Amino acid sequence: MPPVVAAIAAFVLYFIFLRFYARFLGHRIFRLDPDAVTPAHAMKDGVDYVPSRKGVLFGHHFASIAGLAPMLGPALAVIWGWLPAMIWVVFGSVLIGAVHDFSALVVSMRNRGLSVGKIAENLIGKRAKALFLLIILFLICLVMGVFIGTVADLFTEVYYPEAVFPTFFLMAVAMVIGWLVYKRSASIGRATLVGFVLQLTSIYVALNIVQPDVGRNSWILILLVYAFAASVLPVWLLLQPRDYLNSLLLYLGLGAAYIGFFLLRPSFVAPAVEVSPAGAPPIFPFVFIIIACGAVSGFHGLVSSGTTSKQINKETDAVPVGYGAMIGESTLGLLAVLATTAGFATVESWRSHYATWEAASPLAATMQAFIDGAAMFVNQLGVPMEIAQAFIALVAVSFALTTVDSGTRLLRYNIGEIGDSLGVPVVGNRYVASLLAVGFIAFFAFFEVNGQSAGAILWALFGSTNQVLAGLTLLTVSVYLRQKGWNYWYTFVPMVFMLVVTIAAMAYNLRLYITEGQVILTVVGGCIFLLSIWLVIEAVIRFSKDTRTLREMALGEGR
Repeated sequence: MPPVVAAIAAFVLYFIFLRFYARFLGHRIFRLDPDAVTPAHAMKDGVDYVPSRKGVLFGHHFASIAGLAPMLGPALAVIWGWLPAMIWVVFGSVLIGAVHDFSALVVSMRNRGLSVGKIAENLIGKRAKALFLLIILFLICLVMGVFIGTVADLFTEVYYPEAVFPTFFLMAVAMVIGWLVYKRSASIGRATLVGFVLQLTSIYVALNIVQPDVGRNSWILILLVYAFAASVLPVWLLLQPRDYLNSLLLYLGLGAAYIGFFLLRPSFVAPAVEVSPAGAPPIFPFVFIIIACGAVSGFHGLVSSGTTSKQINKETDAVPVGYGAMIGESTLGLLAVLATTAGFATVESWRSHYATWEAASPLAATMQAFIDGAAMFVNQLGVPMEIAQAFIALVAVSFALTTVDSGTRLLRYNIGEIGDSLGVPVVGNRYVASLLAVGFIAFFAFFEVNGQSAGAILWALFGSTNQVLAGLTLLTVSVYLRQKGWNYWYTFVPMVFMLVVTIAAMAYNLRLYITEGQVILTVVGGCIFLLSIWLVIEAVIRFSKDTRTLREMALGEGR
């Protein structure tokens, strides 16, 4: 099948599911009420709880979930061929990932904007909350540490130092726009236009100035300072306007890359299916684990229930924001598949890059494959290759940092909840919690074992931990729906699938770590595996209780 035909089929499916299935879930299953008072209004504080326009919140949510992962995962998983990667990116998103993000947003929105861990306490029990919080703590610290390390690599002169100036310039522009819109009542349309033009101009400027010669560790320190600032500042000042402007950048990047793709009409240089690539784990269940963001990701549930649920203006906005943003991210995952299977000049060049699992898997090298492939598509629009590469690199780096700033804030919430559980409320202070969050992230970015960072070593656990969290979030939502006496099968079936494939992958990896004598991965991976199994057991016990009794425990007043 030609890549163009495959892409068109994917877009048709996106449209059908967003137009019909998402509305069905919103109106028939979750019974969204446009007149209900959301936490953004009921608990408005100007810092975390801020009612937001649907378009602005969509941009924030889209940018927060679309970090490096929807590019990294598919760009590595194509080692098994373009077909399995594309099928999972498309069908995984519309049937599981978008349902997961949307449902987590709705349940949190109806429970004072609480995190999925806190909701698990009320729905499943106190032990469930503790288990959730521990898994979330590990996942966010690991992801943020690795993302900061990867961005630091991309900022060095070895890769794309030209992305530095536009990245930091955008931060300043975003803060000015946030202040103008929220404090001076400026027109968001005009502010957006000016900010976006300045953002694009900064790319040209970056190519004509001396590039910074800063080492990796120095960049990590700078990025940690930024993460702290993004965590403590009001969402309207930096987080929301920056994510909104970043989403416009991604729309432009996606649009340009796809238009160039359709103009180029390339052929696949990768095989449709490669069952046993050299050194790779088995295609089942690992294609479902390697491709997380872009298909389904537990981290998205943390964003839905961490920041987005505190800013949503009315319940019905959850359909375009929760379900729609995941479809948007899936188009990025689809572009990653196309860029790394049809974006290589020859079959030989593809075979060289994906010769073995070990050669294809380093994060920076994987990102380079995506950036170069997508830049080749943009080049078809008459954009010089050097500018196209700088533009795509900026898109990638910008979205890694939106995940960093949102993730640090989510980690701050998580640490605060752990402090409350332990009876240490001072930990909930946003400055204290943010300092602790940055410290944990720094450990995964800096700490080395045998010359490798802790984050790089433990990254092997990201996919399975992330996907088991997605399954557990769907399980929590299913308990919520059953307590209401509503149809829970649309979240229950995806939950069973996710838990089965993820636990199978975890068991496979643990056996491999033990055989290879990898002590750190064995210990940490074993703990995550046991915590996940324990949480599933807790939920199954609660799920099996009498429906009438469960309804009496339902949260809220008739909601």
